[in-house]
Amino acid sequence: MQLRGGPYLLILPAAGLFAGLFVAPFVYFFVVSFWRVKTYRLIPDVTVANYAATFAQYVEVGRFTFAMALTVGLLTTALGFVYAYIIRFKAGRWGTLLLFAALTTLFGGYLMKIYAWKTILGNEGVLNSALLGLGIIDTPITALLYSPGAVVVTLIHFLLPFAVLPIYGALRGIRTIELEAARDLGARPWQLLGGIVVPRCRTGLTAAFVFCFLIAAGDYVTPLLVGGKITMIGNLIAPQFGQFFNWPLGSAMSFVILFAALGVVALAGGLMSLWRPR
Repeated sequence: MQLRGGPYLLILPAAGLFAGLFVAPFVYFFVVSFWRVKTYRLIPDVTVANYAATFAQYVEVGRFTFAMALTVGLLTTALGFVYAYIIRFKAGRWGTLLLFAALTTLFGGYLMKIYAWKTILGNEGVLNSALLGLGIIDTPITALLYSPGAVVVTLIHFLLPFAVLPIYGALRGIRTIELEAARDLGARPWQLLGGIVVPRCRTGLTAAFVFCFLIAAGDYVTPLLVGGKITMIGNLIAPQFGQFFNWPLGSAMSFVILFAALGVVALAGGLMSLWRPR
């Protein structure tokens, strides 16, 4: 005899875990964002002063953060699309190996990747040593490390697998015979790309961009370690919860960035939905 609501009972433990670990903290910090702090004590209150302070003091940093996140999201999605397309349609029997290579990078430590790029881009790093050895430069290029470019490159390296996997999953729904038929009918490469490939993998492209953009917008470790004086909004939020014990302001800053990021994500999804076969 099957109980009514059996499937719902099966997902109840997972739903409870999700609610306890994600929903409850989300609601709690949203409530805290309207409180205030006095002598390192949280005072329950209803005030929008924290949001006003966020817009008054951190707008420029927020703009820079979103510019960096957009750059990382777009570049990573583009590179992920190229890599996934090669795996799906060009690599043949080597495609599985290339996909496995992308998957294995997920198991590498985040900090390990950051320090790897510090080793590559540093004044005495691999790149400068190679250029000096070839006689291309006389002194190390100091602008390689502790710059916006270093932050972008490091984040792209970290986020590329998150872009490859959803795009490759979407490309698997396109059969090779469809592309061959379009070629037989005289379709050019750009027509295949714009008329078949991109429309059929819009979901994967959108998911890839969302992953990369949101993670880049909230990251603060990479700017701290390879950005030098580069400051993103995450570098200002983290001290509010530790050093300054100003949880209300930190929460307000977090939710402003979150809602703004969701707006960008919604805009990106809307633009992708407007894509029409070319």
